[in-house]
Amino acid sequence: MEKKIYLLLACCILLIGTLFPLKEAAAGQTAAAAVDSLNIRSGPGLSYKVVATAKKGARFTVLGTSGEWVQLQMPSGGTGWAADWLLTMKSENTSSESSVDNLRIRKGPGTGYGIVGYLAKGQAAEVLEKSGEWAKIASKSGNGWVSAQFLQQSVKAESNVKEKQNESAMEPSREKTVNANFLNVRQEPSLSSELIGKLANGTKVEVVSEGNGWALISFSGKKGWVSSEFLSPQSEEALPTPQQKPAGVSGTVTATALSVRSEGSLNGKIISSVSKGQTFTILEETNNWAKIEYSPGKIGWVAGWYLDKSAEGNAPAPQEVKESWAAILYDGTNIRQKPSLDSKVVARANKGAEFKVKNISGSWYEIELKGGQSGYVAGWIVEVSGTAPQINKSGGEAYLKNKVIVIDPGHGGIDNGTTGVRGTFEKGLTLKTATLVSNKLAAKGAKVIMTRDRDTYLSLPSRVGSAHIHGADAFISIHYDSNYDRSVRGMTTYYYHSYQKELAATLQASTASATKSHSRGARFGDYHVIRENKQAAALVELGYLSNAEEELAVLSNHFQEAASTGIVDGLARYFKEK
Repeated sequence: MEKKIYLLLACCILLIGTLFPLKEAAAGQTAAAAVDSLNIRSGPGLSYKVVATAKKGARFTVLGTSGEWVQLQMPSGGTGWAADWLLTMKSENTSSESSVDNLRIRKGPGTGYGIVGYLAKGQAAEVLEKSGEWAKIASKSGNGWVSAQFLQQSVKAESNVKEKQNESAMEPSREKTVNANFLNVRQEPSLSSELIGKLANGTKVEVVSEGNGWALISFSGKKGWVSSEFLSPQSEEALPTPQQKPAGVSGTVTATALSVRSEGSLNGKIISSVSKGQTFTILEETNNWAKIEYSPGKIGWVAGWYLDKSAEGNAPAPQEVKESWAAILYDGTNIRQKPSLDSKVVARANKGAEFKVKNISGSWYEIELKGGQSGYVAGWIVEVSGTAPQINKSGGEAYLKNKVIVIDPGHGGIDNGTTGVRGTFEKGLTLKTATLVSNKLAAKGAKVIMTRDRDTYLSLPSRVGSAHIHGADAFISIHYDSNYDRSVRGMTTYYYHSYQKELAATLQASTASATKSHSRGARFGDYHVIRENKQAAALVELGYLSNAEEELAVLSNHFQEAASTGIVDGLARYFKEK
């Protein structure tokens, strides 16, 4: 009997080897668990039994791979398999030639950035710069960031450089402007190439050819190579002189952190960020985007719906109040020297502490401190009594308070919705996202109705009925998408009636920006929950579970937080502009 068991075990091992051919790992390659509880299985697939679990950071020697699965040497001496998307691979080798079969090229230096392509094993790539364990490369498969540990150093032949120069030889020359403080000009298109000059910000150059992240330029009678990302199609617009500035419209930031972009669009490159409470003069407005001078001599664009506007020179003067007190609502509240979030903190107070209010300056109260000194506290974090008016928070609370919002987590119960590449049920993920949205809306004073708060089946008419019964100001149905083409990715928001279009467009812009997802736009969609809905309604598809990388991304807490915040901010903007 014992011999039969060993024979059967040997046959199983041979069968697994036939079905899943093992590729031998590179010498010295290790892997670390990238999640808190990593399941290690008896074979390369989710159907295999879990034989062990490992804590985040646990390291293993890699024995080989089979598809998207990695065979690991266990500390006990046995072996097991883990999914490669849950591991951080390490190698003793460093790189400009791919040493793995398919090396992911990402938008930025980290696994949280989207994938833009793959680098095949042995394929040459030029390393443009490095950031920690990540390298920015230029290759025929695309430009982006890869894990530097999977590159092997190689020397690019001079003929390749000449070939690159000749590729664009017939392209017409065009003028661009340097947008970096100082831009290095090199003899060849490589960071290791000799420097032959430097160009100052604003210098105009003639671009002879461009490709793979580098541009061949003509300057001062010479030619050289510069990084393309530090060239702008047109020169930076000069700061308006005081006479040229518009007659005085300013905006105060209402978002916690607001991105500043190179152009007035979500496609613009993020060049900086500004904080809540900061006020800027608006130099120009286009399609709900505002151009500001975010730093002395530096201009960029911000989303106009996150600015509270007022006319310069018409700002209210400090308003004296009598017999009024401000009660602190939160522990550790900052009291500042001036009425600005940028001002120095002069004291801190805990919940329940009361101070006499002397004046009102914009959205700040000037309060009396011990010893007769004065300080300023933000009006939205205190409760006042007496003759002074209560200042409402300048963010979304003012626009969401008392709004009736129905949140509809798609599918549920016997209806799983779509199933992801790695087995994710849409019904569970929609409920997770919807719960986060509901909690954030409730915290801002909205009246929230969830069509379901557990894994139960609900008919489509009953979902719509919730919006009609409660007289919803907005109805949001949350979903995740699927497509036979597994490369399709991004988020889409649908509307059916024209009166729903504004809500869909606002939600799409806000959520795509918050999640940094590929935006597929706000579109017409023939779906029951919006077609039969008499209220302002939208159906949001937050990503494609049929795309393995996007499935993994939307499951992360980071994405869920960003998506729920994007939906809430989008609703605030919708009600603000309504």
